[in-house]
Amino acid sequence: MFIIELLKAVFLGIVEGITEWLPISSTGHMILVEEFIQLNASDAFKEMFFVVIQLGAILAVVLLYFHKLNPFSPKKSRQEKKDSMSIWYKVIVGVIPAAVLGFLFDDWLNEQLYNYQTVAIMLIVYGILFIVIENRNKARESSINDFNALTCKTAFLIGMFQVLSLIPGTSRSGATILGAILLGTSRYIAAEYSFFLSIPVMFGASALKLVKFGFSFTGLEMAILLTGMIVAFVVSVLAIRFLMGYIKNNDFKAFGWYRIVLGILVIGYFVLFG
Repeated sequence: MFIIELLKAVFLGIVEGITEWLPISSTGHMILVEEFIQLNASDAFKEMFFVVIQLGAILAVVLLYFHKLNPFSPKKSRQEKKDSMSIWYKVIVGVIPAAVLGFLFDDWLNEQLYNYQTVAIMLIVYGILFIVIENRNKARESSINDFNALTCKTAFLIGMFQVLSLIPGTSRSGATILGAILLGTSRYIAAEYSFFLSIPVMFGASALKLVKFGFSFTGLEMAILLTGMIVAFVVSVLAIRFLMGYIKNNDFKAFGWYRIVLGILVIGYFVLFG
């Protein structure tokens, strides 16, 4: 039983590590995965487990972008330190909308909208939007190609798009990237900014869940948490590197088509077997 539960944690960590950063909705995948693989634990522990593996995923962003985001590095010039601080100002501005509305409505949204119908619809809708927007942008040049060109006003507007990710199935990175592209950022800056926005959001969510659940775990629970978190961390590093390399020469339409297919599969599965 111990080995089986650890293997489940490994698989769930892999799914989290891939789907958290690619704009394909981690929630949509977890809903399907949980139909076949469920931890043998209380609902409260499982809820916390999914938040903790998100913490593992966010640590991958911290590792990969530590130098870029660290305004205190002795290896940086004064201007480079200012640039790093500027990124953090824009992250804080961008986080405000989702932080406020998420705090007020997150529980209600999860209670009312956390179902396969909503997830499937959002997967399909945003899949279509990715395809439509990328087709629309074929002949357009992005106006924001580095963080110095990203204003606080644009950062706040991108943060408003991140609010949409409170609806299950939307994808935090998907909503943020779509919004950023619509507002004129390059795909590369859109993806990086979506990663940076997730740092305070996911650290905050993890801290709240840990405080709510407490810190008294059995040996098995601790092993499951650490396994899932470490696997999510390692896979996230690979997923982020893949995405940033992929979008140098490709658009997001492939992810759009993937979302549409997954949404149809979610509907089909629950109609036939739900």
